[in-house]
Amino acid sequence: MGREDQVEEREVLDSIFPDEITDISETSYKISVTLDPPENGPEAEEQPVIFLEVSYPEEYPDVAPELKISPVPNAPKYPLLDLQEDEHALTTALDNAIEENMGMAMVFALVSALKEAAEQLMLERVQAAENEKAVAAQKAEEEENKKFRGTPVNRETFQKWLEDFKKEQEAEEQRQREEKELEDKKKRIAKEEKKLTGRQLWERGLAGKADFEDEDEDSMPAVEKLKVTA
Repeated sequence: MGREDQVEEREVLDSIFPDEITDISETSYKISVTLDPPENGPEAEEQPVIFLEVSYPEEYPDVAPELKISPVPNAPKYPLLDLQEDEHALTTALDNAIEENMGMAMVFALVSALKEAAEQLMLERVQAAENEKAVAAQKAEEEENKKFRGTPVNRETFQKWLEDFKKEQEAEEQRQREEKELEDKKKRIAKEEKKLTGRQLWERGLAGKADFEDEDEDSMPAVEKLKVTA
């Protein structure tokens, strides 16, 4: 195969890519490859497009064509595809297609391989982002469920709970006993004070003179007369 076969392939490509192919020289041209992004990927104003530049060596297709992948000049960067980062994966796909089609007109197969590899890269990135979101959502759900999940019960945890419960019960019973004893003591003192006579109140310093006004004078404690010496 020689130049005539190259021209024939070029004419076939014209019918397949009437609006996508542009001549650079008699033996080279470039084809714009429009990619179909994943349905669940980020929205973009336009579909991503990359160029595949093809140059025929004299011995093509018995030897591989010279290929170059490039972006559309001044086009906004598409978030799911980076030609610098993805160059190795895309050229590997092209090399595999060349090896499979050596000796035959192969440019259509090369365009198809490039398109498929680029779209696969975009799909993998979308799936990776979804997986990260799923993992993050699962972790958030697990953290939320921890709020409603008690400590797993086994022999050790039950024994610890039982010991703590008994201590709390004993402390509460002790507090109640102390409060009852204090209350009983207050009631006993109040009751005893009600039973005291005026004299007893006076002797204990619990009453003044007014407390004796309603009592007989005989109930007043006797006060010894003081002798006055010159």
